[in-house]
Amino acid sequence: MTDLEAALRRAVRGEVGFDTTSRALTTMDASNYRRVPLGVVAPRDADDVAAVLEVCREHAVPVVARGGGTSIAGQATGTGVVLDFTRHMNRLVGIDPEARTAVVQPGVVLDRLQDAAAPHGLRFGPDPSTHSRCTLGGMIGNNSCGSHSVAWGTTADSVRELSVLTARGRRLRLGREWSGAPEGLRGLVDGELARLRTGFPDLPRRISGYALDALLPERGADVARSFCGSEGTLGVLTEAVVRLVESPRARALAVLGYADEAGAAEAAAGLLPLGPLTVEGMAVDLVPSTRGLPRGGAWLFVETGGDTEAEARARAEAVVRAADVVDALVVTDPGGQRTLWRIREDASGTATRMPDGSEAWPGWEDCAVPPVRLGGYLRDFRRLLTAHGLRGTPYGHFGDGCIHVRIDFDLLSADGVARFRRFSQELADVVVAHGGSLSGEHGDGQARAELLPRMYGAETVALFERAKAVWDPDDLLNPGMLVRPAPLDANLRFSVLPREPVDVEFGYPSDGGDFSAAVRRCVGVAKCRTTSVSGAGVMCPSFRATGEEAHSTRGRARLLHEMLAGELVTDGWRSTEVRDALDLCLSCKGCRSDCPVEVDMATYKAEFLHHHYAGRRRPAAHYAMGWLPVWLRWTARTRTAPVVNALASVRPLAAVAKRLGGIAREREVPRLAGETFSRWWRRRGGRPTEGGDLVVLWPDTFTEHLSPSVGRAAVRVLEAAGLRVALPPTLRGRAVVGDGTSRSPLALLTARRGQVCCGLTYVSTGQLDRARAVMRRTLDLMAPVLETSAPVVVLEPSCAAALRTDLPELLHDDPRAARLAARVLTFAEALERHAPDWAPPEVNLPAVGQTHCHQHAVLGDAADRRLRESAGLTGELSGGCCGLAGNFGFEAGHYEVSAGCAEDQLLPAVREAPDGAVVLADGFSCRTQLEQLAGVRGRHLAEVLAERLD
Repeated sequence: MTDLEAALRRAVRGEVGFDTTSRALTTMDASNYRRVPLGVVAPRDADDVAAVLEVCREHAVPVVARGGGTSIAGQATGTGVVLDFTRHMNRLVGIDPEARTAVVQPGVVLDRLQDAAAPHGLRFGPDPSTHSRCTLGGMIGNNSCGSHSVAWGTTADSVRELSVLTARGRRLRLGREWSGAPEGLRGLVDGELARLRTGFPDLPRRISGYALDALLPERGADVARSFCGSEGTLGVLTEAVVRLVESPRARALAVLGYADEAGAAEAAAGLLPLGPLTVEGMAVDLVPSTRGLPRGGAWLFVETGGDTEAEARARAEAVVRAADVVDALVVTDPGGQRTLWRIREDASGTATRMPDGSEAWPGWEDCAVPPVRLGGYLRDFRRLLTAHGLRGTPYGHFGDGCIHVRIDFDLLSADGVARFRRFSQELADVVVAHGGSLSGEHGDGQARAELLPRMYGAETVALFERAKAVWDPDDLLNPGMLVRPAPLDANLRFSVLPREPVDVEFGYPSDGGDFSAAVRRCVGVAKCRTTSVSGAGVMCPSFRATGEEAHSTRGRARLLHEMLAGELVTDGWRSTEVRDALDLCLSCKGCRSDCPVEVDMATYKAEFLHHHYAGRRRPAAHYAMGWLPVWLRWTARTRTAPVVNALASVRPLAAVAKRLGGIAREREVPRLAGETFSRWWRRRGGRPTEGGDLVVLWPDTFTEHLSPSVGRAAVRVLEAAGLRVALPPTLRGRAVVGDGTSRSPLALLTARRGQVCCGLTYVSTGQLDRARAVMRRTLDLMAPVLETSAPVVVLEPSCAAALRTDLPELLHDDPRAARLAARVLTFAEALERHAPDWAPPEVNLPAVGQTHCHQHAVLGDAADRRLRESAGLTGELSGGCCGLAGNFGFEAGHYEVSAGCAEDQLLPAVREAPDGAVVLADGFSCRTQLEQLAGVRGRHLAEVLAERLD
């Protein structure tokens, strides 16, 4: 234990982390930069903060304040002690509806403040796209803005008073008329009045530098406002009084289509006199699909408000009439508006990949110019990109002249980094030539601070240095930011990664087979750190259950990054830090769809576990649960299911078995079916009926051995829809599709018997060699099916997802894998595509439950929604993850997190269900979780429909 760590542990009551994991989780924010801290402290209150500052001052160690870690310029990273305010100092102290103010601690997440203010008809004005995870402290530090700044301004416009600790321990209460100003600040300003009145650009999004002009007497000498945007370099915020604004009772969204982004940009300023709440812009190259958008190559999202829906719509229609558009759309439905806004909010992540899949990075994320000059600036910006051979996709706050963009810089090679520097210098000159600010929202940090002399001149930058010395004479707070900055091309987070591809098992087709590139996908926007999910969203259930960064998708990606870097995490694939962080990953695949850049942590976990346990004994659960298909087949062949069920019902015996198998003692062992699905199929004849299209029904392990009633129900429904149902061949050789085996004597003599399996349990436990062998055997068995045009219908969503994604990505060298993956259909998809004229039986009941996380992430549920609607099953299924997640919830040590995940969405939805509601759960894990935690029987959609066929 170092002297610094020991001193901090004695001085503070909050957590002190100098371990590898704590440090690795805070080496990066959402920028291109990386710094390795000495340690992390989570203070409990202002006294703890004061104690940290005192200890660090004595040891001459810098201090960096950190909120959600979503800063894009590098200002939330540092080499000293990081203060994490999200763990304890995250309270909403109070709201005064009459005064329209709120008192908050720095670690409170913006959405929590919005939720508390909403019942009073109020809200906090600024709303960055990271509103579900960014903190008020970070917003104040960066002077954040968001999409509604044309109506409600920046964070500085919403700040009333700030409680601040200086590096030397002084407690200040900052406000107007020099309230709380440190000694020497007023004298500094009085000597530079002329410069402060003339040296700062007058535009709504001027965030760069220190806001010293807020200290002018004619502006109320507002010390609190001047502190905003100082990026933790002047003092440490411990509490804030902020202003709230009245939230419109109704809103409408006008989506205006233009031929190109320049046309949209030039139109934006002309809409401001109409008093919109937002004027956001984006071009077609940022949108994965234009479905639901009006015609055009670029769009303005213009939000209007009113006391009634009619008033909001009328204002939106007035905007449409005033705009010269190619096409337009007005939406008043809140759900429709949320869907459209989600396209814009995810842009900060989706922009990190170009249309061809190549990488793009921040660095020139948020320049701002006067709105009337935005069109000209964008044309100059595009010309500069072309001149440097670069590509980028601008979007952002067109009404404020603020542009976000990710550019395909090559930050891995010396030549690419040199071009990054040259481009940055030239673009800074273009911004200044248009009267703009290098930063219009996210702050300067390391990304732009070096270029501030181009914007302000050397004398004003020297004035910034003098102001910093007044507040922090020891340069203790976030050194290297804003003043005396590190070079913009130093400390790049990519420089520590291996230059040669890492030897891995999966194909990573979207990343050119490069595992490092896959890990680089995480840019730190931290959508995985949201504490609630919207709609059918899933990501990230383990973070919502624990609240720990290490158990978020971003946290795990950061540890994998450090594992590849080899500086902090030094034992590579054998790392216990990475293993422990991945241990609570449910492999729900939610990040594959919900993460804006499609980080696929389930695959990364399987990859890691494969290497981590290579040549070593695995946890018992990997053998008990990973090899589940083998154990269940043996039980079926020996017809000992009744014996196993009887033994499992004897508690002492079950307890011993669970302990030996690494299974949580809280779990009940599911009962095995007395007759497998395949045996029932053979007993009824084993041949398809005559009729329409042939479909091959996949007998997955769970349907086969644990819930064959689902398979029987699916057969009934599919046949009722006029389809011919067959099971896959069970003989390798010249098997006949349609009878589940072959009756050819020659085939019986020459072929080997087997059973298809998707390999899911082996993949989820990282037994990839075994998974590959199982998958190849399956492809051999399915060879006759692949010679036909028959689809493969998979009832278990997790198995369908494994066949769609894991199979072709693990067997990327076998073309049969991609062919089989392309054949996989869900139950609802099969009915919709191959029996389009069939009408399901009428159920006419409300439905509750949960969309399976793998279905949400990989398969999609549009066909299921339409099938439920046709059957009269009303209501929306909840999002999230059931928490059992195959082997995860059964493994020892996971029970509490598993139950916590279920309590997030699924169990509350079921408890609040109306009488007579159908509880839908297509996944065996979901049904098991419902039965064991709530005593509720969930049913597969096939079972519900089959019941009504009677």
